[in-house]
Amino acid sequence: MSSDLVWFKSSHSDGNQFACVEIAWRKSSHSLNDNACCVEVAETTSAVLVRDSKDKSGPHLTFTPAAWHSFLQFAQSV
Repeated sequence: MSSDLVWFKSSHSDGNQFACVEIAWRKSSHSLNDNACCVEVAETTSAVLVRDSKDKSGPHLTFTPAAWHSFLQFAQSV
């Protein structure tokens, strides 16, 4: 994963500085170029979110941090 973070403000923010949520998505460092299929990951203390970088407003997968860690360990061993 790239270490470059891209912050997005929640669409549910009402403009009040205390009523918004931002999340940082990181694009996979394995992406060959902007046209390649790749994933973006955002981590919070309670969840890891994964989405298609070409469909930023589309659905995303949600993992617990433990499940995401297990997946990464498995993926690196294959």
